[in-house]
Amino acid sequence: MQFDSLGLRAELLRAVGEQGYTEATPVQAKAIPVVLAGNDVMASAQTGTGKTAAFTLPLLEKLGKQAGERKLRALILTPTRELAAQVHQNLRDYGRHLNIRSVEIYGGVSINPQMTKLKRGVDVLIATPGRLMDHMERGTVDLRHIDTLILDEADRMLDMGFRPAIDRIVRSLPKQRQTLLFSATFSKEITALAHQFLKNPVRIETAAPNSTVEAIAQKAITVDQAKKRELLSWMIGSENWQQVLVFTRTKHGANRLAKQLEGDGLASAAIHGNKSQGARTKALTEFKKNKIRVLVATDVAARGLDIDHLPHVVNFEIPNVPEDYVHRIGRTGRAGREGVAVSLVCGAEHGLFEDIRKLVKVPIPTEVIDGYEPTEPLSRDAGKTNQRGGGQKRGGGGQRRSASGNGNNRGGRSSNERGRGRGRGQSSRRAA
Repeated sequence: MQFDSLGLRAELLRAVGEQGYTEATPVQAKAIPVVLAGNDVMASAQTGTGKTAAFTLPLLEKLGKQAGERKLRALILTPTRELAAQVHQNLRDYGRHLNIRSVEIYGGVSINPQMTKLKRGVDVLIATPGRLMDHMERGTVDLRHIDTLILDEADRMLDMGFRPAIDRIVRSLPKQRQTLLFSATFSKEITALAHQFLKNPVRIETAAPNSTVEAIAQKAITVDQAKKRELLSWMIGSENWQQVLVFTRTKHGANRLAKQLEGDGLASAAIHGNKSQGARTKALTEFKKNKIRVLVATDVAARGLDIDHLPHVVNFEIPNVPEDYVHRIGRTGRAGREGVAVSLVCGAEHGLFEDIRKLVKVPIPTEVIDGYEPTEPLSRDAGKTNQRGGGQKRGGGGQRRSASGNGNNRGGRSSNERGRGRGRGQSSRRAA
């Protein structure tokens, strides 16, 4: 469907065209008319399929009718700083020909400049729950006129323990409002959240829940934990990978792996919640400009990183939450482009990866690399295992052997911000 058939004003169509888009993605084509009609929406779509534009475009259309008032009318909640920054940039890109002012607020930076911007007047606020709570407690944000609430990546907010903060924030908003809930995955907790905060929502799904993008070639390589770093360095070098996003489970593990890869001659940096916002922004910018070859990240980077043409994602450690796998590998294969997602699976992670296979419901071929044959026993009790990366550098490695006979799966369907307490059934944990 063409954008010019969705009921958007000329200024928005002009901005969309300047971004190089003429045809709406499925989630945009389905969601935009429903949002413009004033309905509450509960939408699910695969990562990288344009969810942000699906809610920012109709929001800007709505705000454009009263542009220039500088009265806070729309609130967008996101789980991470990076996602808040991405949404803010999308709003600026699409609203460049409209007189609409937006502000992003999140932790990890001084609150004072944010207070100054809010005092000047703003139409749209993009916020992480923790920092918004700080502003509410200081009395520096006025939520009395909010008529549109958007929960972006709501499942991740619940997973990070933000449910109590979300409850308090929503209680502070006018009851008469439009509420939009967007996410790449749905769960029982998300459905319960929607029932509590949305009124007769229109449910929009463009793919099976928790499915992965077809353009992503997924595969797993079984290898002992102690040999993972060596194998990763060999793969990057031998296959001449120039831009690789690597995921670990812990901040310490990300720092350690980035340092080890630097020692292997691969320009690397780590990004996680203990890094200052300036350091995170610098690392991401250098990665996008190919000044850094490997960016090692915790799951804070699985939401909100929008990198054009990112070709390779590697799960150095398998996530404890299967849904996080969908978001990790969704950093590649965006906007229909091809990408490769490789998971390095040790014996203790066998159970975690089997849970992922069940979730995504697509065949993920498994390989063994000559010289890196696994010796560790398989275990389903992976969550209690102390995962240690590294291992001494050694020669060898080279030829692949397929353990499943399936080859590459190109055809498969394929902060410091802290939650205020724990959500029901959710663990409160930091944005790693």
